Amino acid sequence: MAVTTKPRWVLAICCFSLLIVGMDATIVNIALPAIQEEFDASVSQLQWCIAAYTVALASLLILGGSTADRLGRVRIFKTGLTLFTLASLASAFAPSIGWLIAFRVVQGVGASMLNPVAMSIIRNTFEDPRERAQAIGIWGAVFGASMALGPVVGGLLVPLSWRAVFLVNIPIGIAAFVLTSRFIPESRALRARRIDPVGQLLAVVFLATLTAAIIEGPSLGWTSKTIALLACAATASLIAFIGFELRRREPLVELRFFQSRPFASATGIAVIAFAAFGGFLFVNTLYLQEVRGLSPVDAGLCTLPMAAMTVIVSPLSGRVTGRRGVRLPFVFGGVGVFIGSLMLVTLAPDTPLVWLLLAYSVFGAGFGALNPPITNTAVSGMPADQAGVAAAVASTSRIAGQTLGVAIFGAVATAGIDDSLAAQLADSSHAAWWLIAASALVITALGMFASTASARSSAADVAARLQGAQA
Repeated sequence: MAVTTKPRWVLAICCFSLLIVGMDATIVNIALPAIQEEFDASVSQLQWCIAAYTVALASLLILGGSTADRLGRVRIFKTGLTLFTLASLASAFAPSIGWLIAFRVVQGVGASMLNPVAMSIIRNTFEDPRERAQAIGIWGAVFGASMALGPVVGGLLVPLSWRAVFLVNIPIGIAAFVLTSRFIPESRALRARRIDPVGQLLAVVFLATLTAAIIEGPSLGWTSKTIALLACAATASLIAFIGFELRRREPLVELRFFQSRPFASATGIAVIAFAAFGGFLFVNTLYLQEVRGLSPVDAGLCTLPMAAMTVIVSPLSGRVTGRRGVRLPFVFGGVGVFIGSLMLVTLAPDTPLVWLLLAYSVFGAGFGALNPPITNTAVSGMPADQAGVAAAVASTSRIAGQTLGVAIFGAVATAGIDDSLAAQLADSSHAAWWLIAASALVITALGMFASTASARSSAADVAARLQGAQA
């Protein structure tokens, strides 16, 4: 089949594919009570239903991008679509909670071949810098919006069956595969980065063991031998990763990037913001259905104000970032997340619905303002040939943050529950809302720290050293 290159079609296909990647990071939240009822799952198993996908996705994003540069972007993109679609089908017919978690891991592996590769395809297709910037802006907005819309779409599908949240991926995946074959030409990097198998393995071990320790800590006991072993494995793998990457000529993650204050701040903001977002969705989904007794449809509709504000504010934040810099969007976003979380610190089973929807709206506006300046700050001042890697690290930080958010805030919110979610979750969640509010203050401080003249100077110094090392 001949391939016809049409830039707008290429952008639409990439966005279409990323729609399911983003939605699957959040759509399952609304299905958790139904999954729990069918499989008699524990809270930690429900957390793994979310985290299994995001751990695999976050761990393998950079590998997916470098492999595509080496073997062919369309080839890897189609491989990812195939794997993601088949894993979605398997998840829809999972016979037990254990199998569902396993299939979610495979989904994450497939998704890791879509997110960074789509960015590479877009960068390769749009040659005009202005058109490329606009295309990347649309791509980023679609991905952020898809995560916010996940619970809404899930709310419409779960009444049919919780399995429908996975079946919806099948026609989208097939259509994207066919359209990719028709409209996207194959491309490769002129000089692909070397594969870093040791660094990749250490990254997977670190994120998986850290997540496991946080999720399983409340049920096994924080002083248990299992948690101690997981904590030791996470610490050892992190130390080994840093030591190995510092000695490697082409590391998986260029640690010298972190000498740039804007890059280091953007990475921290990405982790914290998406941790807050992941924890916010996880706890609220359980609260709306288990405590308030809402149907999946009603629970999904309750999250619509948050999704709507995210979709509305994100492009506005992008414009402000381009015209006035990143400080105002970061401060606005941090304050929005802070106020939205603070409104829930007295959450009760009978909290007025209007108050909840207002809190969701404020939180959504804050979260929507944060996403555009994260990538802008991460790549600011970086050499052109390093911008893609810097953006990939920022994307990895987003997904890793969401993984940790589900684990940390889910564990905090349910730590005091010894009877039932319905009876105790509202009161037990107060500590989680205080913690999310505190994290928002850190976001605000980092945003200001990243946008000073000395911060921009540090980015320029790092870029000069990186260019000098390559010369």
